Amino acid sequence: MDAMWVWGAIGLILLAVEMATGTFYVLWFGVAALCVSAVTWLLPELSSAIQILLFAALSLGALAVWKKFYKKVEAHSRVGQSQGEEIGRIGTVIKTSSPSKNGVIRFTQGLMGSREWATVSNETIEAGNHATVIAVEGNALRIQLKSDH
Repeated sequence: MDAMWVWGAIGLILLAVEMATGTFYVLWFGVAALCVSAVTWLLPELSSAIQILLFAALSLGALAVWKKFYKKVEAHSRVGQSQGEEIGRIGTVIKTSSPSKNGVIRFTQGLMGSREWATVSNETIEAGNHATVIAVEGNALRIQLKSDH
């Protein structure tokens, strides 16, 4: 059997395995085998040792390049979680917040899906005052009295 067809069959089998597993690791070996198949079509007199070396170099090279540039995307969803945009937002305190009691703040525009949020603070902030969000702590916003600067 011609080496081109052997490498082509190996490449297709490896690509089928990749499709079944979805790991992206086997993909590069399958692509390398198909490349060796193309090279043996162009250079049919290429020795078996050179073909195997070419397959190994292409496989490992492609895998190394992929690992270097592949950035894994976070698997878990960030829906409903703070991402930092709310820090510095100013709202109106509608229920007094103090170190010993949670309050409530209201924003003119929704913040993370809601206009009103439970608050915690290091100082007593009376209802009616404007406050600035300085942190997100669990399901509550840490606020401080807005300075008039």
